[in-house]
Amino acid sequence: MSDLRQRSSISKPLDSPPPPPLPPSPRPSQSMLSQALESSAHLANLLPTGTLLAFQLLTPVFTNNGSCDMVTRNMTLVLLFLLAFSCFLASFTDSFKASDGQVYYGLATSRGMWLFDYPTVPASAPSAELSKYRLRLVDFVHAVLSVLVFVAVALRDKNVVSCLYPSPGHEVQEVLDIVPMGIGLISSLLFVIFPTKRHGIGYPITRDR
Repeated sequence: MSDLRQRSSISKPLDSPPPPPLPPSPRPSQSMLSQALESSAHLANLLPTGTLLAFQLLTPVFTNNGSCDMVTRNMTLVLLFLLAFSCFLASFTDSFKASDGQVYYGLATSRGMWLFDYPTVPASAPSAELSKYRLRLVDFVHAVLSVLVFVAVALRDKNVVSCLYPSPGHEVQEVLDIVPMGIGLISSLLFVIFPTKRHGIGYPITRDR
């Protein structure tokens, strides 16, 4: 009898715990929303570092942390215009690394790059080599896109929105929520389609420069 009980206990299968439930697959709308938020979070990388730093430091001061009167509102508009113009101008700057290892910055022109941080063109940088940095159509595309990206970043800042639109209506609030996201996504796509090789003021310099 004992042998039969042992055999029956051995042959009886053990109860295994049920497998954990699979996590629900994300909806297409949730996946698109997360990608959109991730793309908008990286918009600041498309702007010059100095301009972005000035925006982050000066905006709370000029807007009085979002509580603006007539004077601070006008000052904020002037600040935003100057920062947007700096983004536009920075798209036409470039850097040149001479044979001595020194990096020079300049402004791209129709004839080449004009070095403004060196009194005269160095001997290690002949004019034929600097002519490779002349203006191109993609520079104007990037300049416009940089301004649009800055506008999108500014409209996502709570201090700027509270200053310029202290009590927005329903339609205005919808525009403030949708337009910056659309500008960011379209600008990010165009930056990928029209890449640039310039490394101007406020942008990182690669090793081959």
